[in-house]
Amino acid sequence: MQGWLFQHQPDFWQPAQVRALLRGVPSGRMIVLDLFAESKPVYQRTESFYGQPFIWCMLHNFGGNHGLFGTVESINRGPFDARRFPNSTLVGTGLAPEGIEQNDMVYELMSELGWRQEPLDLQQWVANYTERRYGTGNVEAAGAWQLLLRSVYNCSGPCVNHNRSPLVRRPSLRMATELWYNKSDVYEAWRLLLGAAAELGASPTFRYDLVDVTRQAVQQLVSEYYLEIKQAFESHSLPELLTAGGVLLYDLLPELDGLLASDPHFLLGRWLEQARAMATSDKEAELYDLNARNQVTLWGPNGNILDYANKQLGGLVLDYYRVRWSLFVSALVESLNTGTPFHQEQFNQAVFQLERGFVYNGKRYPSQPAGNTLEIARKIFLKYYPPAMRRGRAGAA
Repeated sequence: MQGWLFQHQPDFWQPAQVRALLRGVPSGRMIVLDLFAESKPVYQRTESFYGQPFIWCMLHNFGGNHGLFGTVESINRGPFDARRFPNSTLVGTGLAPEGIEQNDMVYELMSELGWRQEPLDLQQWVANYTERRYGTGNVEAAGAWQLLLRSVYNCSGPCVNHNRSPLVRRPSLRMATELWYNKSDVYEAWRLLLGAAAELGASPTFRYDLVDVTRQAVQQLVSEYYLEIKQAFESHSLPELLTAGGVLLYDLLPELDGLLASDPHFLLGRWLEQARAMATSDKEAELYDLNARNQVTLWGPNGNILDYANKQLGGLVLDYYRVRWSLFVSALVESLNTGTPFHQEQFNQAVFQLERGFVYNGKRYPSQPAGNTLEIARKIFLKYYPPAMRRGRAGAA
């Protein structure tokens, strides 16, 4: 049984109610999944599920979203704390993500812990992981992973803005940009990985990681340009708004889309092709195609769970996210030009037509990668790394 109900409705599931449900089944005849134990373990407040055996699970990702994220300290300690808990009924560890194919390191770590007797030395573990992943040791790659380990993968407490980057959210003037880590660590890891490309560039896993870290760096840059757009609008500075909006729309997002399109794991066409391949007829294939688009965008006919399963995929960035941002910037420009207020609700109604149009447009996308990942990543780096680090130093000051 999933223990999520106790987590989801804690006001109802008080000790008496939880005990009555769990003890209504003979002891040992039920196994409970402590589904989100790396962040909100339930066993601690239910006396180890009142005697029923349970599995300590890592949920990690709710929508199969792209974005570097992990709670490695909690994951590393959690199963062993559960085993030492008074009268513990722990019988195993498990993985319970809503989506996979992202953040490989977190899943490697969690899978290994089931075979361990005590927490790992994480710095040593990630050094070994880097060598295993690329097939050889490399100082710069190892240094990059140490930076990622201490930053994006070391979230503790409430993780602010996890999978809520402005890049993949419907634009507004009230978007969250706070992070749980030092973004300069990601920029520096990006630099180090590019430095390792000469030696490791032939490795498919290295190229995948280079795309993923570059994608994360660009995700951060989108937030920075969004803040510039917002500040320019609020200070009624049309030239600054046009400059920041122009860079975002006509360079940064197209560059990101091109990078993602260079790796088979980041292709919208591959996502749609896999959905169509499950069909038994052409009509069914069209339905599956539509549903695959809907899942990563509106999730429902009216944006019922909008952007919940957002993905950063080649094709999706250009034809969905960039289109939304273009309308947003245009609406702000029009507001300044005409001296009329920006109305979020009116914008939402207008942008919904674009979002829905993407779901139903039937456009086919390439399912094979195009372009040289290393060259594209280096081009983006040379343009954006220096100003990004200057911003970081200014923010730190």
